[in-house]
Amino acid sequence: MRPEVQADVPLRAHGDHRCAPGEGSIRQLSGRCEAPSARGTLGRRPRSTGVIHEEGPAMSRTASASTRVRVAAGVAALITVACTASATAIDRSPGAASPAKPREAAALTGSAKLSRTLGDDITFTFDAHLAAEHRMDPAKATGTFRFSHYLDGEGAWAKGRIDCLVTGGKVAVATGVITGSDLPGAKGKRVGFTVHDVGRHDRLGYSWASVGNPVETKDLPKCVSSAPFERVKSGTGDFRVLPWQPDFVD
Repeated sequence: MRPEVQADVPLRAHGDHRCAPGEGSIRQLSGRCEAPSARGTLGRRPRSTGVIHEEGPAMSRTASASTRVRVAAGVAALITVACTASATAIDRSPGAASPAKPREAAALTGSAKLSRTLGDDITFTFDAHLAAEHRMDPAKATGTFRFSHYLDGEGAWAKGRIDCLVTGGKVAVATGVITGSDLPGAKGKRVGFTVHDVGRHDRLGYSWASVGNPVETKDLPKCVSSAPFERVKSGTGDFRVLPWQPDFVD
């Protein structure tokens, strides 16, 4: 039902122009006064006329359905992005499954001084390794060694490269060629070492034990040395042996 238009009801002002029932520039529309668009001003929102257009509910339902579709599509997109990010994070996490690196076949490492009654300062250092891919060939061991012996300010040192390593249980036998030394005639000589890793009481032997000098060792084969008859001085270091596990050993 259309409401009656009250001609004597004053209308709201729009800028400097007052909208009144008698003005020819004002037209009545659904019981309200509308300022002419030519004035270039924006009128206030008109009061509801109570008229419901027939297409209103249908348009409202269509808009509502369209909104629900857009919201559902947005939620689906967010879920997809979240799942993708989560999967990527899992793949890159430190705990993700990855092929385990094979354990090296054998090793002899560490540094320590020997215990001597006269106070000799004797130090041995090893960094010898046999890679997993060379497990059945001890002569392909690599690494370095160094030793020195001083007493009353006199002595010598030597260093070299490892050329063989065999370990069994906590015992290691290694050889290497001297590449640098201040001992005349030592450079180029092969020398051998034996280490028994027994915790804080390690023992050590060397190939020149019976001759007294590395220079006097002649034609020493690889991986040959003496029994570990010397003791490590307490508190000066430690040696560590990684057991060799060849295929033919049960």
